[in-house]
Amino acid sequence: MTRVAFGVFAGIAGLLMFLSLGLLVTAPTDHWLIAGVGVLCAAILELTWVRVGSVAHRSPLISLPVLVLPALAPTVGLTAGAGVIAIGVVLAILVESGRVSVALYSAGLQSSGALVAAGLFTWFTGGGMPSLVAVAAASVGYVAFVIVVEVLRRFWRSEPVERGVRPMLSLTRVVVTLFGTAVICVLAALWSVEGLPFLVDLNGTVDAVIVLFGLMIIGFVAKVATVVVGMRQRLAGMVEAANTLGADPVDHGTGTGTGTGTGTGTGTGTGTGTGTGTGTAIVTGAGSAVGTALGTVSGAASPSEPASPAATSEMLRRVVADAIGAESVVVRSEPARSGEISMLLPTPGVVGPEQFIVARRDLMDGAFTGNDRRALQALAATAEMVVRARRNIAGLTLRANTDPLTSLPNYGAFQEALANINDHRDYSEALAVLFIDLDEFKRLNDRFGHQTGDEVLRELGRRLSAVVRPSDVVARVGGDEFVIILTHLASLGEAKTIAERIVVVAGEPMPVGQTTYSPIVSVGLAYSAHRETDVNQLVQDADRSMLAIKKSRRRGGPSKESSINISSHRSSQMNDIIARAIDEDLLELAFQPIVSLVTGQIWAFEALVRYTHPDLGPLSPPSIVEKAKGLGRLDAMTRQVAVKAMAAAADFRLVEPRVVCMTINVEAGQILPERVGDFIEDLADRYPGISLCLELNERSMTKVTPAIRAQAERLRDLGLMIALDDYGSQDSSVDALVRMPMDILKIDRSLVDDLDDIRQREVLTALQGFGDNLEYSMIVEGVENDVMANHLSALGIRSAQGFHYGVPEGFEKTLSRLELHGARAVVPRVEVELAAPAALTAAPTAQTAALPLDS
Repeated sequence: MTRVAFGVFAGIAGLLMFLSLGLLVTAPTDHWLIAGVGVLCAAILELTWVRVGSVAHRSPLISLPVLVLPALAPTVGLTAGAGVIAIGVVLAILVESGRVSVALYSAGLQSSGALVAAGLFTWFTGGGMPSLVAVAAASVGYVAFVIVVEVLRRFWRSEPVERGVRPMLSLTRVVVTLFGTAVICVLAALWSVEGLPFLVDLNGTVDAVIVLFGLMIIGFVAKVATVVVGMRQRLAGMVEAANTLGADPVDHGTGTGTGTGTGTGTGTGTGTGTGTGTGTAIVTGAGSAVGTALGTVSGAASPSEPASPAATSEMLRRVVADAIGAESVVVRSEPARSGEISMLLPTPGVVGPEQFIVARRDLMDGAFTGNDRRALQALAATAEMVVRARRNIAGLTLRANTDPLTSLPNYGAFQEALANINDHRDYSEALAVLFIDLDEFKRLNDRFGHQTGDEVLRELGRRLSAVVRPSDVVARVGGDEFVIILTHLASLGEAKTIAERIVVVAGEPMPVGQTTYSPIVSVGLAYSAHRETDVNQLVQDADRSMLAIKKSRRRGGPSKESSINISSHRSSQMNDIIARAIDEDLLELAFQPIVSLVTGQIWAFEALVRYTHPDLGPLSPPSIVEKAKGLGRLDAMTRQVAVKAMAAAADFRLVEPRVVCMTINVEAGQILPERVGDFIEDLADRYPGISLCLELNERSMTKVTPAIRAQAERLRDLGLMIALDDYGSQDSSVDALVRMPMDILKIDRSLVDDLDDIRQREVLTALQGFGDNLEYSMIVEGVENDVMANHLSALGIRSAQGFHYGVPEGFEKTLSRLELHGARAVVPRVEVELAAPAALTAAPTAQTAALPLDS
């Protein structure tokens, strides 16, 4: 339909121009003068547009060369006048834009409107209407005709135009245009016939020429005013565009969080992040974070990243539309065609086909000028500089928030993602923090080199990232330490299930040099059921839980399997679980042998507290002890442990008489009579053939009072034994050796982890001599193989404890061992593997760390 309209109006324009020139060939000279001035006036009026809608470049524009018709008609006639208008319009558009098709269409439209006006004038005057009134009515008809044609042309176009909620036409603008056109046409007709009121009487030709020059002046002034206003609008648009380009764009695309999405990353990003992320994103990202990048999202977060090409192009589309003025601005792979202008989309560092920002105006709108093209070039240069600068800044930010070895978020990005996830989660939405440590990493580095260690860390980072959910966040926060934020949790059990899956995947064998390495990790889990006021406390809980496993390993706990320790500090569910276990006497015990290096026989067992929840599985002893202490049930738990331990010792002694001692762990202050002291005395009296040994952890020794020392002496006089536990750990001091009366000094495994070191051997020799002089025995913990045992025997050490002699086992398995092997210190390895393969092989499993009963 549009093409048909173009053809019809182009034909009308050509016909009228031909007729006009034919009529003027035989006309007098004054007719040529008026026609020439009329062509020039029509050309100027064609370039002076009137917008009849309120949305710039998206509403119809009309020009008013018909204003020259009342001055031309008395001399050259209506038909020739319409042709003169067509010639002026063609010349104006060809000079302005060089678009022939547009020139012919516009000339045909204006001249057709002039013919409509002429027809209306003839009809109205023939009906007896006064000529000036007929001129006004005819001019209104001209404007109405042009508006209707333009509205129909825009309606039939295939490309939709976005105007928001505003209509195509403005009633106020249409009314003002109709009234103004009518007034000017009436005055032009009046002054062309009767002469100008402020001049002496002239002939009609001179009057018409003066009127035409007056119209040219009006049109020229209006055109200059339009240009000035356009320049100011372009300048304001350029300033606003520069501000917009300099501001951070809002990326409505999708992202991933580590982020960080963060995402964001939401990232998901929401971060992330969630992202995410959480590009953080910066993933709420998770956002994860995520968002997260690390764009930040409610789930995750991720580190900050530059806006995506989609966000950049959307931003540029807006600023080009505002600064240049266009009906539409699109992004496409082709540059500008005829009637359009374009700029290359700046995407430094992005590989792919070129994309262009293309601006177009309606064919009847003003053509793009040289100033428009220069403004677009300036925008392109500004945008490229801004995008490059933002990418450089984003790269610096990303490097500042990313661990360079694993490309995971670092500790700073992790803290930001966790804070965003906590702040944006629903109050009842749970999350958990896993603090993960790779055990024996220093030995791995020392044996295979730091390059191998780095590759192990990279692979572990990849495994952790692959096993978590999209809304979770994985970060590396230290040398061999990682943290994971688990989001959108429904229960503590769900968090533990995910943690167990993480442990299994992390522990899968990986090639290291010519051998195979199975990573062993310690995982501290802190669970948060509701939004935290201080989320850093959650991180500290997870860290403490992880360190408790490390401490357990130093004391002889499982060192050949990965372990998970659930923090109980912030979980009301854990309060209820442990309180019920103690109140209903549901706690269980595991027993680890203590052997004589002289005879090669077991002479004692250490009782270790255990509890397995039906849903959560084994709970870590550190959590049990700490929670029991916080709930005011530590003494009750100690009584239960002591009763079960002594009963088990009696059964062990019936099978193997050489088992003469059972040790339990207590705090120093607990031995006072009003706490468990009297109870322990009565219990020991019931088992006269078994020595009960109370292991006091050194941390509790810092608050030893004279009353505690006196009670220790009393218990020793009654036949109980006092042992100082964990000597050689980070809390140890020489002062502890003389502060408390004791019978046994238990050496922490940290003092015997490298017996090839002469300093360790000298310390052990000195402590053994010190013990001989003060008449106390010494037990070395953490013995894992024959080599260590032989070293200790050569140094004169007489008692030891560790995996080499047996992992902690429940009552039934311990009793079965005694029945099968008696007091033999070392059970044949084949039989051990058949009995407990998970405990002595290197394949990691999600076991709970065994820890002696202490706080």
